[in-house]
Amino acid sequence: MANGRRRSIDVGRLWVGGLMAGVVAAGVAVVGLLIVRGILDIPALVPSGTKLVDASTWWYAGMSFLAAAAATGLLHALLAAAPQPYRFFNWIFGLAVAIAVLVPFTTTAEMKSKVSVALINLAIGACIGSIVLSVGHSSARIVDERAARPGEPWPAPERPPDWR
Repeated sequence: MANGRRRSIDVGRLWVGGLMAGVVAAGVAVVGLLIVRGILDIPALVPSGTKLVDASTWWYAGMSFLAAAAATGLLHALLAAAPQPYRFFNWIFGLAVAIAVLVPFTTTAEMKSKVSVALINLAIGACIGSIVLSVGHSSARIVDERAARPGEPWPAPERPPDWR
């Protein structure tokens, strides 16, 4: 950053928040599948004749958790190196969510299954994006390196060129 300023990242806060976002995203995946399969009786992400909660449910929840961890890693890298990290994160993550929402429509499943999975993917993406982004905001600060350190005097304030 310019003018003696840099971004300080509280890595512990960022990653704990990101992993908690993964737990919430996994919960959203399980709840979404329970609603779609159990209440609406739509065979989403299941081969014919499988149970309501099966191995694919836990695989889907696990992938949701990993997606949150990947989003946290992406934001961490952007906070460390990118000039406008939140703008890049929004675009990259938004495109990833768009892909996750569109992929079910490329399968041969029934339309109601495609729509159901697309909506669950959208809910998971919204969950991860909002939590990881807010955790990123709370764990990154702009630090003025010109500020006084303990035992040192404060630097003289900068004056604009037209100061009289």
